[in-house]
Amino acid sequence: MAEERLVVTAGRPWSRGAALRDPGEPHRAATPLELFFDLCFVVAVAQLTVRLEHAYAADHVGSAIPSFLMVMFAIWWAWMNFTWFATAHDSDDVPYRLLTLLQMAGVLILASGVDAAFDEETYRIVVVGYMVMRVGLIAQWLRVARHQPTIRVRAHRYALGIGLVQLAWLALVIPDSITAFQIAFVPLILCEVLVPIWAERAGAGVLWHAEHIAERYGLFALIILGESILAATVAVKDATDGGVSAAIITVAAGGLIIAFSCWWLYFDTLGGDGPEDQVRAFTWGYGHYVVFGALAAVGGGLATAAAAVADHGDHPIPERTASLAVAIPLALFLLMVAAIALRAKDNCGPQRLRQWSVAAAAIVVAGVFLPPAGATAAAGAVAALLVTVETVAAHRRYRAAA
Repeated sequence: MAEERLVVTAGRPWSRGAALRDPGEPHRAATPLELFFDLCFVVAVAQLTVRLEHAYAADHVGSAIPSFLMVMFAIWWAWMNFTWFATAHDSDDVPYRLLTLLQMAGVLILASGVDAAFDEETYRIVVVGYMVMRVGLIAQWLRVARHQPTIRVRAHRYALGIGLVQLAWLALVIPDSITAFQIAFVPLILCEVLVPIWAERAGAGVLWHAEHIAERYGLFALIILGESILAATVAVKDATDGGVSAAIITVAAGGLIIAFSCWWLYFDTLGGDGPEDQVRAFTWGYGHYVVFGALAAVGGGLATAAAAVADHGDHPIPERTASLAVAIPLALFLLMVAAIALRAKDNCGPQRLRQWSVAAAAIVVAGVFLPPAGATAAAGAVAALLVTVETVAAHRRYRAAA
């Protein structure tokens, strides 16, 4: 059955047609092309994290947050749409590879526009890169509609919905009005997220591979964590140019504990189990926007805290800004991971995790009244304590079930 669903259209060796993968296919893993695709997003996430830290340093918080949220959505949404498409329709033939290459080119165009989005408040380059990615995906869906008649309605809905929204984005950036863009952004985002909901109502059923999706999301989480650690490391290196201090050591240690705790919590709750029904697929998949965005912002926050304690420049970073830059994204990460956790199968596990996470997030946010070094250390201690509590609770649940 797996082979029959993998390639339904015989075709030629170089063009087998759009595939319909078996959602129960054993040993499904990320392909080299998917890993290469993710590598392009490393560039985009790195640009975004660095620009966020620079905006904090320049005390442009008011304009930085909207820019970060908008660009992060473009990065995450384009990546997520390709990931869910590939889990069901990866044929790995020449047209599929070339269309994936087109989407990778779009990622790099988008990354090149991050500076303009933050500095000049123009989103033209970001939107152009985003549209290039979406055009490649539309072509992929049209291939599915042509070669898979059993799900043609679903594929046509995806292609039509994505195409109409892209026309709206194009109309929005032609005048290049930042006010119009900010007003229309939320309605257009709502249209974007409604397209998959409308398309899946065609009744095709579960087509994704749950374990494959979980692996793909986990790999993207690792990419963002890596970029966060890199941003913080560079900032600590710059901060130590004038000499090592206790505050810098505290920020470095606290940042490492935060990153490790985020990794631990993510992969103990979300990193192994993918959604197996449509309702959870949407809440789990969409909820990762907050998870990934918060992880990226944590990196910018740690870099900001390191720069704040160094205080080399003529315009020092306000301590409250640096403390908020660490505490708020970490609190959001803790809350969202608990909210969409699937791993715990018993009745009390998810509820307890949510209660612990709410308490931990509240304590982390309260730390904004501390100096940056103290806020970072406190956030790291709370995150590590949450890891300890959840690990002990999971062990007790395991022993009770044994």
